[in-house]
Amino acid sequence: MVGELPYKKTRILTEEGFERLQKRRNLKIALLAAVCLLAFCIDIASGPSSLGLKEVVLGLFNSGAVDKETQVIIWKIRMPQAVMAALVGMALSIAGTEMQTILNNPLASPFTLGVSAAATFGAALAIVSGISLPFISSNWIVSANAFLLAFGSVLLLQALARWRGSGAGVLVLFGIALVFTFNALTALLHYIATPEALQQIVFWSMGSLGRSNWDKVQLLAIVLAVTLPFTFAVSWKMTALRLGEDRARGFGINVKRLRFNSLFRISVLAAAAVSFVGAIGFIGLAGPHIARMLVGEEHRYWFPASLLTGALVMSLSSVASKMLIPGVLLPIGIVTALVGVPIFIYLIIKKGQKM
Repeated sequence: MVGELPYKKTRILTEEGFERLQKRRNLKIALLAAVCLLAFCIDIASGPSSLGLKEVVLGLFNSGAVDKETQVIIWKIRMPQAVMAALVGMALSIAGTEMQTILNNPLASPFTLGVSAAATFGAALAIVSGISLPFISSNWIVSANAFLLAFGSVLLLQALARWRGSGAGVLVLFGIALVFTFNALTALLHYIATPEALQQIVFWSMGSLGRSNWDKVQLLAIVLAVTLPFTFAVSWKMTALRLGEDRARGFGINVKRLRFNSLFRISVLAAAAVSFVGAIGFIGLAGPHIARMLVGEEHRYWFPASLLTGALVMSLSSVASKMLIPGVLLPIGIVTALVGVPIFIYLIIKKGQKM
């Protein structure tokens, strides 16, 4: 079927060969974690002020060894942005992994279902009209609107899918319809917005870590801490689903419930990430694909590898956004698109060769 993930030829492994394969996968995940930590430190070290990597490490593990100005730069300015970059990368990448599994398509990402378009419309609605829930503070109105619209779009998608059947193809088609709908509504707000509001909308839609603070970091960390245990708990079911829906049902798996719960987690993760930093594209595509190339598609390893590759790509993109043009902080959404587009094209070409 067009759009399905390609299956590799099955190899029969001996017990010794299987143990070696597991050790290699564990080693790759450990190396990924080490590289992520290094990229995280480089992200904190990069920026307008001339802080060296040594000063950053000292400031992180022995703050008394550096002056107060360096402490402020590290802990109040750069650290929230660096942590937010890693958390957003994790959230979008693990959401992309689940999305590609339940839709059986390597080109799927959290934004396939219109999450990003809905979040952008919610943010634009807050910027242009100030419409939001009455009890939300003005400092949180844009993020809150983005989250509510993104989360609500997936609930609407679930309702439509249950009405017409919950197959993967139905979900994708309804998702595409929602993308065009929310893009049209956002364009309407562009048309009636003042020049100042229009500038804010455009900047938000490009994605930026500059709005990060410890409060937002804590909220996103809580979302990840709550959702990830449920994700890892169904890793074997996700692996079984890769064999096909009929075989998954043969193992006693309720495929409809598995897909519903997965979509719920995807919506929460993607909505939370996008609401805090704006539209960040291609991380949900690039992260899972890189992880798949490293450890394969057994979800016990694919999930943790995807978390780490997402964090790594976002951290390196954050570094690139500060270094590509000296003295200019590029919106990180532009950088992630430049990283993701080549991978997207590669997937299309690879997929076309198999058709």
